[in-house]
Amino acid sequence: MNDEQLLRYSRHILLDEIGVEGQQKLADSHALVIGAGGLGSPVALYLATAGVGRLTLVDHDTVDLTNLQRQIVHRLDAVGTPKVASAARTLAQLNPEVQVRALQLRANAAQLDELVATADVVLDCSDNFATRHAVNAACVRHGRPLVAGAAIGFDGQISVYDSRDGRQPCYACLFPPDAAYEEVRCATMGVFAPLVGIIGSMQAAEALKLLMGLPGSLAGRLQMLDARRMEWSEIQVQRDPGCSCCGGQSLATDSPN
Repeated sequence: MNDEQLLRYSRHILLDEIGVEGQQKLADSHALVIGAGGLGSPVALYLATAGVGRLTLVDHDTVDLTNLQRQIVHRLDAVGTPKVASAARTLAQLNPEVQVRALQLRANAAQLDELVATADVVLDCSDNFATRHAVNAACVRHGRPLVAGAAIGFDGQISVYDSRDGRQPCYACLFPPDAAYEEVRCATMGVFAPLVGIIGSMQAAEALKLLMGLPGSLAGRLQMLDARRMEWSEIQVQRDPGCSCCGGQSLATDSPN
């Protein structure tokens, strides 16, 4: 690291758990972020400012005026432009050293296979079950840790699904793809603006810990927030041996960081 980098990341480097070695791990890492909206905004901002070397942002949508209530990576002059391009522009202003790849697309299974295979960590910031299951399936196939968050109304949730450890559940163990879940959209139900900031910031924190090999991830734990009362609850999540996604596969055997 050069002197400017040592100064920029000095508050990380001062932490015994991180230091120069941990910061260098971030610089050498690649994070894939699916979704550049409410959750993807704080995720992208914190990963970039923390010094993750490469970010790939995937989102098919454009910035709308209604997004600006909570999607803090976008600015008023970005309305009508692709979200990934808007986010990349903001991140470049904050930390030009970070390499940002902006992909305006709704990733299908084949594209996710290619994207996930090259990432060190994947963050699901999408807003629908189909995408979440497709991302999870790709992470299981390639043995990549997945940090998944969701937020609607005043309710949020977050967990880590780490396929590198065959004992840990995947997203489909908890939310089977053939189960009937009611799909609720922000456009019809709304979302409390700071809620996506809270959950997205936690996603970024979990991803940074995974990239640096710090212990204590949320793998096997689903945390849920009721922002009306600011109350957290947590449940332990077990791997389902009959899971249609990970139950019948031989997962990667590398131990998690």
